[in-house]
Amino acid sequence: MKKTIFVVDDSLSNLTRAAETLNPHYTVMTIPSGSKAISILEKVRPDLILLDIEMPEMDGFEVLRFLKNSDRYKSIPVIFLTAKTDHQTEIEALELGVVDFITKPFNPAVLLHRVKHHIDISGLVIERTAQLYSANQDLIFVLADIVENRDETTGGHLGRTSRLVKMMLEKMLENKVYYDQIKDWDFDLIAECSLLHDVGKINTPDAILKKPDKLTLEEFEIMKNHALAGKSIIEKIVARSGENVFLNNAKIFAFSHHERWNGTGYPEGLKGEEISLQGRIMAIVDVYDALISKRSYKDAFTKDHAIKIISEERGLHFDPAIVDVFCDIWGEV
Repeated sequence: MKKTIFVVDDSLSNLTRAAETLNPHYTVMTIPSGSKAISILEKVRPDLILLDIEMPEMDGFEVLRFLKNSDRYKSIPVIFLTAKTDHQTEIEALELGVVDFITKPFNPAVLLHRVKHHIDISGLVIERTAQLYSANQDLIFVLADIVENRDETTGGHLGRTSRLVKMMLEKMLENKVYYDQIKDWDFDLIAECSLLHDVGKINTPDAILKKPDKLTLEEFEIMKNHALAGKSIIEKIVARSGENVFLNNAKIFAFSHHERWNGTGYPEGLKGEEISLQGRIMAIVDVYDALISKRSYKDAFTKDHAIKIISEERGLHFDPAIVDVFCDIWGEV
């Protein structure tokens, strides 16, 4: 399958010449302005962008900044097409993340060679990223399975809450709730990371984790340590394997899902938007699943009763905006 190249330039002759050179080898989209290129990105993700610097309305630097400030687009390699050769332009572009320069008017052979070089590099990066993604998935599922098998009273909890996290994110995006924060998130990835929200329970004594009755106040204080323990476990993994988006999100879920909107939660007593968005979503999902699940010390509540309890905690335990989203989808869960 041919790779897709965007050529963004306000000169028709440059667009035509680039298309003639690259079309036999790639799928080429010629785009006459920076703003048009950004609008097309919503529908087509290119493998590489050839970007003119000097364009009216929105120049190449403005387009580049937009790309590099977006989690969705920042990994797309960008080559500047430019007649400018001064060092200050080169330094500024390299600092912003441009991968190469091609001087205009460009030589077709040079253009083709440079494009092939960066497409090949990008392919290797994508392949390595896929390998890391697979390895992290394996790690997540193994750790989640250990937690699930230790805490037999909550069977299926991790899978159910993970699915609900994804549903919540999709509905939040649809309803424009915290839209700017989540619009570039990979919802499948975030949902998988949420599987590790209780990973700290690996350190919780069996006598407490598997107790058939309600915990005493002293036992509950010990149970509460699982939030900090989860953070510590994931930080140890990061120390050996390096930081990545999977482990960073898993740590956030583990550490923050018991914080409360009004500041009465744990482990840090964070309040309102001091709490991570992941933690605020997980707080509702976690409590809802616990309410509708049978435990040795309680019967399962009906969905209606569980929703009533969550609604009553709007603005107290839970983020009001996220409660509203949850109530909007509760019939689907």
